[in-house]
Amino acid sequence: MSWQNWSANQQCRPRALAAPADEAAIAALLRASTGAVRCVGAGHSFSALVPTDGTILSLDRLAGLRTYDKAGLSATLQAGTRLAQVSRQLDAAGLALRNLPDIDMQSLAGAISTATHGTGADLPALHADVTALRLVTPQGDVIDYEQGRDADLMAAARVSLGSLGVITQVTMRVVAAHNLTRKVWLRPIEEMLERAPELARTHRHFEFYYLPFTGYAAAITHDAYAGSDVLMPPSQDEDMLRDLRRLRDWLGKYPQLRRWSASKLIDPALAEHATNRSWRLLSSVRPTRFYETESHVPREAGIACVRDVIRTLERRNDVFFPMEFRFVKGDDAWLSPFYQRDSCSISVHAAHGEAYDYLLSEIGPVFRKHGGRPHWGKLHNFSGAELAALYPRWNDFQAVRRSLDPRGRMLNPHLRALFGAA
Repeated sequence: MSWQNWSANQQCRPRALAAPADEAAIAALLRASTGAVRCVGAGHSFSALVPTDGTILSLDRLAGLRTYDKAGLSATLQAGTRLAQVSRQLDAAGLALRNLPDIDMQSLAGAISTATHGTGADLPALHADVTALRLVTPQGDVIDYEQGRDADLMAAARVSLGSLGVITQVTMRVVAAHNLTRKVWLRPIEEMLERAPELARTHRHFEFYYLPFTGYAAAITHDAYAGSDVLMPPSQDEDMLRDLRRLRDWLGKYPQLRRWSASKLIDPALAEHATNRSWRLLSSVRPTRFYETESHVPREAGIACVRDVIRTLERRNDVFFPMEFRFVKGDDAWLSPFYQRDSCSISVHAAHGEAYDYLLSEIGPVFRKHGGRPHWGKLHNFSGAELAALYPRWNDFQAVRRSLDPRGRMLNPHLRALFGAA
């Protein structure tokens, strides 16, 4: 048997691939098996969180909305539910997640456990809205944790990288279903960098993509919209990506000519507008595969860091994939990259099938220079010692992990190296 992730940069040959039908089957599997067990969601992590020679456990059969409280703005969902299904089922109940990442393929448990996030200066990552969760421990015991009763255990379990046991269901704060209006427009990168803090303050959601070797960035804002009309023009993302790649292929050896050509092709007066349900605008499917590294720096360091990233990227003539810049509110989960600090998130991509080692060797040092904490699901080479210095509650998390999994059954080589686990 073999397994690989979405981008095919992580592969393994596990002893078993299991898809239990319910919580009882998960508990029985953990009690009966002896080797390592790693959960897998949609396989959208680029880092080596899943590969094991033991058992890979899929939660795909534990999916769906279990209960909801429309007045109390709360919903309980099974952990294997894909975000696209979460959004649709909540919408049918008149509810929505407060925020979403830009890809809707991930499983709910996978997105929470890796601190997956969207953008919004006052909006935290998904895990910050988790108020209770159910965990099957490596010994096969089923435990319910609640925020008010188990504050420290919840702080550890919200972002756990699958190292504490198997999450089977989560209860989350939700909001009323709502509509958003989106605007996309192009501006010179220097203007965008100067205006970014203001745009983040004045819009519910703001982000931008820098288009390498063009001098331009594409801004995207989403704001509350009281109307009910739907305006959803076809996405131009794939067309833009194709054009950037062609410019690279044709003029990659001549960066100045490449910039000049881009300036002639880009019309800064163009803008795209859309209105729809929040989840239809915030998340989508990415048909083009890629590799990605991402780090989260203190908000006050965001603009300086992104300037350094752009300078570093454009030393390489082979780069064409847009770089993403977002804002994320801080929270209190011990292994959250946003632990006790508002952050800027910077994502750098490389095309699938092309060299991507520079994401670590060249972009990684820039992130470190600015105090970046890595996205757990994206490519990084931070050592355990570095991470312990970046996370104030690192040792507290390790104590909880050892108490729940003293034999290290929920670990794989990647996590053993990060956690310093024998």
